[in-house]
Amino acid sequence: MNAGAVTDLVLDPLLPPWLVIAFAVAALLLLGYGFLRRAPGTFWRCFTLGALVLALANPSVVEERREPLPDVALVLADRSPSQSVGNRPEQTDAAVEALAERFSRLANLEVRVAEIDPARAAGERALPGSGTNLFGAIRRALADVPRNAVSGIVMVTDGAVHDAPESVEALGIDAPVHVLLTGARHEADRRLELIEAPRYGIVDKPVTLVFRVHDSAAGGGVAPVTLTPPGGEPIARSVPVGERYEMRFLPDRAGPSVVRLEVEPREGELTAVNNEAVLAINGVRENLKVLLISGEVHTGERVWRNTLKADPSVELIHFTILRPPEKQDGTPIRELSLISFPVRELFEVKLEDFDLIVFDRYRKRGVIPELYLHNIARYVLEGGAMMVSAGPDFATQLGLHTTVLGDLMPALPTGEIVEQGYRVVPTDAGLRHPITADLAGVRNEIPPWGPWFRLVGVEAGTGDVLLNGAEERPLLVVQRVGEGRVAELLSDHLWLWSRGYGGGGPSQELLRRLAHWLMKEPDLEENALSAVAVGDRLTIVRQSMEDRGFEVSVARPSGVVETVLLEPGLPGRATAEAPVSEAGLHRIADGELEAVVGVGALNPPEWRDPRATAEALRPIVSESGGGLFWLAHDPLPTVRRVSPGRDLSGNGWIGVVDHGRYLVRGIDTLALLPPWLALLLFVGGLAAAWRAEGR
Repeated sequence: MNAGAVTDLVLDPLLPPWLVIAFAVAALLLLGYGFLRRAPGTFWRCFTLGALVLALANPSVVEERREPLPDVALVLADRSPSQSVGNRPEQTDAAVEALAERFSRLANLEVRVAEIDPARAAGERALPGSGTNLFGAIRRALADVPRNAVSGIVMVTDGAVHDAPESVEALGIDAPVHVLLTGARHEADRRLELIEAPRYGIVDKPVTLVFRVHDSAAGGGVAPVTLTPPGGEPIARSVPVGERYEMRFLPDRAGPSVVRLEVEPREGELTAVNNEAVLAINGVRENLKVLLISGEVHTGERVWRNTLKADPSVELIHFTILRPPEKQDGTPIRELSLISFPVRELFEVKLEDFDLIVFDRYRKRGVIPELYLHNIARYVLEGGAMMVSAGPDFATQLGLHTTVLGDLMPALPTGEIVEQGYRVVPTDAGLRHPITADLAGVRNEIPPWGPWFRLVGVEAGTGDVLLNGAEERPLLVVQRVGEGRVAELLSDHLWLWSRGYGGGGPSQELLRRLAHWLMKEPDLEENALSAVAVGDRLTIVRQSMEDRGFEVSVARPSGVVETVLLEPGLPGRATAEAPVSEAGLHRIADGELEAVVGVGALNPPEWRDPRATAEALRPIVSESGGGLFWLAHDPLPTVRRVSPGRDLSGNGWIGVVDHGRYLVRGIDTLALLPPWLALLLFVGGLAAAWRAEGR
């Protein structure tokens, strides 16, 4: 018999088995009767009938040539973020190397070593760092292995697993699951748990953070906690351990701000990664106040009013001067008003309450004394905003440019008024600036906007010209002055777009963006750094007025800092994508600007409790018959091949099942009673029986 061959004795009846059995029973009955009667030749009749029954049963010797098939043992190394704590990486490396070497000594066994790395720790579609899915990694590693070929699974992990199935049957294997735990029993760790952390807060109004301090090594007591608000002094508190606690701070500006909450590390604790929470709070200004002063009633007046009134975040105060300019009868203006124009209240007492002042076709006529114009100029320089929507009067000596406000304006009139049809087109700066860069149709060679018919001629000395009008003359100019901002729209024909003339244009969107840029809306900053996380990718955008690349640093939640190069794309924007390898807050900076983006859950499961534990895996290990060992306290177990139904683990050893699988390469069959021998025995038996009867 060949090596790897198995021989069996088999029956291959020539007739249906029941018919052969019936014939054998009938033959036995007849022979029994013959023996009872002591008939001569009975022995030879028995011999003949036995040979016939044996020939019908057709006994054969079958030899199978078998090729053994190896079983598969999986060694899975957990490389999730919590496995980077302390000496766990060294424990994991040593255990995996030793296991691979010991398994390699076992015959007919294929050993697979797989790792679950930080970027895949949470699975294919889950957010990296949002948990450790070891059993998902097992399914992927054994996806091409038949269920009856899995000999055993050994996991080297800290036990912080977040996808443990309810049973081994749910895992879909019939093999022992062994666990070698890194870390040590009774580890100590102090951590912060955020309970309520708003993503938005109203500027200059209290925002409440609710949290709890956990300390596994303390039965109570207090822990020092420090809250560092944006632009403010750190706030220190002694917080009771294990109890819900609230701390408050005031957002000092609109847009995203970084808030840091930190509990002081304790001596000998496992890791300080979860002692700190860095939050991104987006400051929102409530009820932006806009003062709109219309110098006269005109067709475009309602465009400003309707646009600002339609904005739910804007509180609009609108005054229109009704006295026609040609009426000069000496009657005091206050006596011509339906209500007294509150000049002192607006421009002295409550001037600082406004976020934007809009002069719509306003001309000098003594309504606002020069003293108050000086107040407005100081208000702009100290951080306020002013918008001038110019009409024909702006080109005369009655225009605001002849006052102290003219010193703040980026473009001054030449006295010329152009009255002809023209198309509004963006400048190179307009294609980069957030006010105009994303207007519908702005990137067409000729934007599909309706024509305008009037333009005040100016000389643009400073600022950014975003839109051009007739003969490439400036139409929309913006600039920063001191701490404030100023804009000039040098035509009063914007209303043609709102009426749909010639196809219309983006009048409301243009005015909305212009007003919000003047009021320092963070999303409309022309020099900004932003980032957004989608799935496992981080998209970084650097907005500027230049077409060039930028180099930014990305600080991961664990403290690892990477450098990412942003490539120029659309005008004024440089972008790049970076892989997300951890859940938590990522900080992006280019040396001038900083952005923060939160990835994943508020309290990432990976750091919720990084202490090594056997509780999550113990039920699966017990049900499968596997063993559980602590690498810090127990010697590395030896490995054995065991037969199905035997113990799969014991004191200091773990077993992998020998399923005895094989592939049949060939079959040889040898009939024990060939036809010629059966015929010879049958005829010989009959002859012997006949001869015995003749005596």
